[in-house]
Amino acid sequence: MKAIILAAGKGTRLFPVTLTMPKPLVPVANKALIRYAIETLTGMGATEIGLVVNSLESPIRQALGDGVNTVGVPLTYIEQADPRGLAHAVKVAQPFLGDEPFIMYLGDNIFQDPMRELYTRFQQTGAGAAIALTEVPDPTRFGIAELDGDRIKRLVEKPKEPPSNLAIAGVYVFQPAIFDAIDHIKPSWRNELEITDAIQYMLDQGHTVIPYIVKGWWIDAGNADSIVLANQLVLEQLPYTPTRQDDPRIEGGSAVSHRVILGENTRIINSVIRGPVIIGDNVVVRDSYIGPYTSIGNDVIIESSEIEHSIVMSCCTIRNIQGRIDASLIAENAHVSRAQTRPAAYRFVLAENSVVQLG
Repeated sequence: MKAIILAAGKGTRLFPVTLTMPKPLVPVANKALIRYAIETLTGMGATEIGLVVNSLESPIRQALGDGVNTVGVPLTYIEQADPRGLAHAVKVAQPFLGDEPFIMYLGDNIFQDPMRELYTRFQQTGAGAAIALTEVPDPTRFGIAELDGDRIKRLVEKPKEPPSNLAIAGVYVFQPAIFDAIDHIKPSWRNELEITDAIQYMLDQGHTVIPYIVKGWWIDAGNADSIVLANQLVLEQLPYTPTRQDDPRIEGGSAVSHRVILGENTRIINSVIRGPVIIGDNVVVRDSYIGPYTSIGNDVIIESSEIEHSIVMSCCTIRNIQGRIDASLIAENAHVSRAQTRPAAYRFVLAENSVVQLG
């Protein structure tokens, strides 16, 4: 079975991080966001995955290659140089998908639910499509499904008066009939081919579209806050792991709690680490505190600082910070430090859409 992951967006809501890194490569618990999508799809039975990207030179391709040696499943890269909606992405991927049922996964979503039941129900019912739905407290912000028993009756985009609180959650299974449906729809007011319009066309033509209610949490990881929240939810699932008192990576007067994962050649020196925390390879934490729900990438140096509920990507340096860094997303190669010389002033070198909050 084939599947596609849509990963051609520019990730503007995550600027400035995504100015140099595609959103699907942003790490959650030290694993690229797109890898969660791939794991979900292979768990559902996908044996080939197409990645819809904005360029065949995408860093995603550089990071994952052909997929066989990196994620254990063959990857095909499909260029959508001028994205014009989700349905447009499906149409671009048609030569790869062929004339068989397939799964579509929006690349910036992450789920607690493994989604296997979604595809199983699709197979058992012979439906034209199956859509993952999740209950939301604010349905006016989402595409919403109206149900008629165990079938979807209608889809409504951001309704003022929602017919339900079931939002479309970003995983779909389609019969090849979706291609004909896309051929019959027109661009929306956004000048995009909307997948909801194509599904509605299928409904109007008599195809059955079934719902699947997602179990557990769902995060649309589109901005920094949602990425940090996804990191927290994934770390929350770390199993209990007692501290090894004789671990040579833990030095001096350090105290490391349970549910802490330490990478190779990492050193914890005179520091406190309270899990759940994941720390990558070749990291030095000295005279510092790393609090719960924090992920530290590879080759990071943290000295005389405190940080919790945050993501620090690879090759960062954090030194001599007064107060605690909290709920932060710090991109690769960032340097955050307190000057040791006069004048005692703040100095910033910031990209567009940066956020700085001083306590």
